[in-house]
Amino acid sequence: MQKFSTLLKVTLISLFMLSGVAAVSQSTDAHTYFTPYSIFGVGNISKQGTTFNKGMGGIGIGVKDNRVINYLNPAAISFRDTLAFMLDFGVESNHNYYQTQEASSANNGFNMHNFVFSVPIYKKSALVMGITPYSSVGYKFQEWETDPEMINELGSVVYSRYGAGGINKVFLGTSMVFLKNFSVGAELVYFFGTIDRYSNINFGNSESYRPIKTGTDYMISSFTGKAGIQYSYEPDKDNSLTVGATYMLGSKLKGENAKYGFTTSPTGETDTTFYNLSRVTGLEIPAEIGVGASYRKRDKWMLGMDFTYQDWSKTNLPATPGVAFQPATSWAVKLGGEFIPNRYDVRYYLKRVSYKAGVYYDRSYISLNGNQVNSVGITIGANLPVYRWYNSVGISLDMGQRGSLRNGMVRERYIMLNLNISLYDIWFQKYRYD
Repeated sequence: MQKFSTLLKVTLISLFMLSGVAAVSQSTDAHTYFTPYSIFGVGNISKQGTTFNKGMGGIGIGVKDNRVINYLNPAAISFRDTLAFMLDFGVESNHNYYQTQEASSANNGFNMHNFVFSVPIYKKSALVMGITPYSSVGYKFQEWETDPEMINELGSVVYSRYGAGGINKVFLGTSMVFLKNFSVGAELVYFFGTIDRYSNINFGNSESYRPIKTGTDYMISSFTGKAGIQYSYEPDKDNSLTVGATYMLGSKLKGENAKYGFTTSPTGETDTTFYNLSRVTGLEIPAEIGVGASYRKRDKWMLGMDFTYQDWSKTNLPATPGVAFQPATSWAVKLGGEFIPNRYDVRYYLKRVSYKAGVYYDRSYISLNGNQVNSVGITIGANLPVYRWYNSVGISLDMGQRGSLRNGMVRERYIMLNLNISLYDIWFQKYRYD
C-alpha cells in the first residue's frame, strides 16, 4: 500500500502541474502550439495517444498490448497483467513552417502532452485516469492600413488579431473482460480550459485617437462520456486479430463567454466601452465514432488501421469576421504497425527495441470558402526498453503537411517530436525468498 500511496501523490501533483502550466500559457503571448488554423472554432484538435500510438500513425482503437497504456479505447485498459501498475508521461515539441502566396514564417513550441495512470481493480478489470490536451489555440496576425486618405488623417494604423489557450481533457475510466475474448470500457470525460481571442487597432502616430482593444474569452467547464469495446480472435497462442469501436458523446460546452472592448489613453488609463458576460459559451464538440482493427504476431510484429468520424457541420461555432468559415464533417484514416527483431535477445539491445511506422490522412472540420483543410503525414518511432519488466522510453516523429497554396489558403508543414516515459511494475507479489 505504500507504493500505491506514493504513486497517488505523484499523480495528483502532476495533474496540478499540468493544469497550472496550461493556465499560465493561456495568460501570456507565448504559444505552446502555433497554427493560423486555430483561429477557427475550438482551435486545433490535438492528436491523442502516447508515442506507442503516434509512432504508428495514431492507431489504437483496435489495438491491445499489455506492456503499455493504450487510452484511445477504454476497453483496451483491461488487457494487462492482473498485478501491473502502469504510468505514462509525455511531452511534445512542434516545429512548423507556414507559407502563403505572399509571405512565409516559422514557429517552434513545446508542451507537456499527457499524464496517464492505470491500476488493476479486480481480476480482469482495471482503472485508468489521466489528463491530455484536446485542442489548442495559438495565432497572431498583423496588417497595416494601406488607404492613403486614412493614413493622411490617422497616421500609421495597425490591425492585429491574436489568440491563445485551449481545451484540456481529464478522463477517468474503467474496463473489464467478459466472455473471455470481449472487453468493454467507459470513461467520464471533463473538458476545461480558457480560449482568449483578441482583435486590436493601434494608431501609431496619432495622439488624438486611442488604441482600441476588443476580445472574447471563453471559460470552459463541461462533462461528457466515452465508451469502447474490443473483441479478439486467437486461432493459436502466437496470432491474434483484434477489432474495436469507440463512441464519444457530443457536448455543448458549458462555462462562460465574456466579450469586451476598451481604449487606452497615453497615460495608461483604460476606458471600458462594453463588457458582456454570458453563461453560454457558444462552443460545441460533436459526437465521435471510431473503429479499428489490428493483426498481431506475438512478440514479433503488428499491423493495424483506424477510422474516426465527427459531424461538425451541425455544431454551433462562432463565426470568424472577414473569413467564410463553415464547420464541416471530419474524418481520418490511419495505418501503422510495429516490428520487434527479437524481444528476448540478451546480447544485442537494438534487437529488443520496438520499431514503429505509420501514415495518416486527416480531413479536418475547417472549411474555408468551400475548401476543406486536410492534412497528410508519415510517422516513425521506437520504444526503447529500460531496466526490467516493460519500462521504456518512447520516441516518435510526425512529419506532415496541412493545407495548400491554392485558393488563398496557408500551407503548413510540420515536424512533431514526441517523447514518453512508460513505467511498469508488479505490485503485491509474494516472493518465495525474503
